[in-house]
Amino acid sequence: MSESAPPPEFRTIVVSCDGRRGTLILNRPNRLNALSNELMSEVADAAAWFDRQPNLRVVVVRGEGRAFSAGFDLSAFDDNGVSPAGGRVPADTGRLMAEALERTSPVLIAALHGHVVGGGLVISSACDLRIATTDVSFSIPEVDLGIPLAWGGIPRLVREIGPALTKELVMTCRPFGASEAMNAGFLNRVVPPGELDTAVNELAEAVASRPRGAVLSTKRHVNAVTEQMVGTGRSWADADGLAAALRDPEGRSSRDAYLERLRSKKS
Repeated sequence: MSESAPPPEFRTIVVSCDGRRGTLILNRPNRLNALSNELMSEVADAAAWFDRQPNLRVVVVRGEGRAFSAGFDLSAFDDNGVSPAGGRVPADTGRLMAEALERTSPVLIAALHGHVVGGGLVISSACDLRIATTDVSFSIPEVDLGIPLAWGGIPRLVREIGPALTKELVMTCRPFGASEAMNAGFLNRVVPPGELDTAVNELAEAVASRPRGAVLSTKRHVNAVTEQMVGTGRSWADADGLAAALRDPEGRSSRDAYLERLRSKKS
C-alpha cells in the first residue's frame, strides 16, 4: 500500500493523515471558527485530498479553541466576489463544502464542544458519526438573522432528527443541548468535557481497525439510502433563497436587531 501524500498548506484549517486515520481542524479560534468563504473552500479542498489517501479510513473533524464553530462568519454578508470553491455565487460555498464532506470516502467523526451554531451544525450533520461534550450548546439562529438555513442544512437535519423537530428548532431558533440532541438521534455519544479526546480516539480506532473496503462500502450504502429519502441535491438552489432573504426588508431589520443584541452582549 502506498504512503499518504503530504497535505496541502491551508490558512484556516489544519489537516493531517497518518495512514489509516486523519484529522481536519477548523482553525480560526479567535473567531470561534466562524465559517468564512475561505475556510469553507479549504474544507472542500481537504475533503478531496482525503479521498486520494490510499489507506485512509476515518477522519476526525474538530474545532480549535473554545468552540467547534460559531457558524457562518457574519462579516461575509457583504461578500459579493466569486466563490472560492467554484460555486456560481459566494453564498453557494457552504453547500459545496457540505457536499464535499459527505462525498469523501473516509468515515467522518465530528468531535463537538463549546458552541455548534448554524453552519457549524451543517458541518456536523454532514459527518457520519458525532460525539459531543455534556456542556455543548447547539443553536440555529438563521431565521433570527432573516435568512433561511441554507447549504443543505434542512434535508440533513430532517435526515438526522426528523421533520417536526427540524421545523421547531429552525423556526424558533431556540438553543438546545447535548441531552436533547442525543435523544433526537443526532449524537452517537455524550461525554464529559475532559473525556472527549479519549472517546473520539476510541471510536476512530474502532472504525479504522476494520477492513477498509467493508467500512467505506457501509458508509456509501447508508448514504445512498438516505439520499433517496431526503434529496440533498435539491439544495443547489439554496443560495438563491439566501440571496432573496438578504434583500428582504423585514429580514434586514431582523438581522440588524440580532447583530445589535450580539454587540450589546459583548460590550
